[in-house]
Amino acid sequence: MKVLVTGNAGFIGFHVSNYLLKNNHTVIGIDNINSYYDVKLKNSRLNILKKYKNFHFYKFDLINIRKLDNLFKKFKIKYIIHLAAQAGVRYSIDNPKTYFKNNLEVFFNVLEVSKINKISHLIFASTSSVYGENNKFPLKENDNTDKPISFYAATKKSNEVLAHSYSYIYNLPCTALRFFTVYGPYGRPDMALFKFTKNILEDKKIHLYNNGNHSRDFTYINDIVSGIISILKKKDSAKNIFNTFNIGNGNSRKLKDYLKTIEKKLNKKAKIKNLPLQLGDIKKTHSDISMLNNYSDYIPETSIEEGVDKFIDWYLEYYKK
Repeated sequence: MKVLVTGNAGFIGFHVSNYLLKNNHTVIGIDNINSYYDVKLKNSRLNILKKYKNFHFYKFDLINIRKLDNLFKKFKIKYIIHLAAQAGVRYSIDNPKTYFKNNLEVFFNVLEVSKINKISHLIFASTSSVYGENNKFPLKENDNTDKPISFYAATKKSNEVLAHSYSYIYNLPCTALRFFTVYGPYGRPDMALFKFTKNILEDKKIHLYNNGNHSRDFTYINDIVSGIISILKKKDSAKNIFNTFNIGNGNSRKLKDYLKTIEKKLNKKAKIKNLPLQLGDIKKTHSDISMLNNYSDYIPETSIEEGVDKFIDWYLEYYKK
């Protein structure tokens, strides 16, 4: 299979690309390698992918629709896993314009080029943040998502709506994936696991918002990849060309308990600065994953204890701590 993966120097994009390449699929990768976080980490991911002969990488911004269309025509692309986006709830509070460009204008380009080239399937990243302050758990795909509380979530909800319209009008097969707090090796430095591990090792205080009492459905990266691949392999009927799935662990844990798991693995206590819940933050996420399980037999297999162990082992090796 030949697959276009956007954002493949990013966390999830790297792992998805690596899996596809290991299993002898051809991956065409696009990433603009922006400086939202450590470019060295992005290049480390890319260097692993570049070892494969079946990997073709192009560095450019997806706002350039002409370059994107040329790539579709060159490789006759039929499958897309669109993971490129401006991530981060908190960053969107002060920088909404970059989200408008990278999450809305870029997504329109992806939809338009997909339509023009009559692709077979567009799989794209949404987020659990679209559920807003919903307090009925576990969260189900048919729950109301009309009241996002961050601009980041608003752009992702917009992606779902735009894709649904293109799917309906142009018969374009699309699948939206609502990711729930993804973590693991080569993860993003702005995520809690990375920041907590780094600060504990460096004897710096960690900022624990809401006293660590908010809860997250922490999902290990390998489980996310297996879910995406299970959807990629699925052949839908002509009547079923738009889907939205939660892709999570199916459990929810308090952040302070997550921190204890990190402390146990590092055998070191954190220095904590307790802070109130941040603007735009959601108090709890907990996914109902029965719809994806029924669709593709998706079952997450990695416990938080096992996943945190694997991340910290990677961190210590990567940074030679």
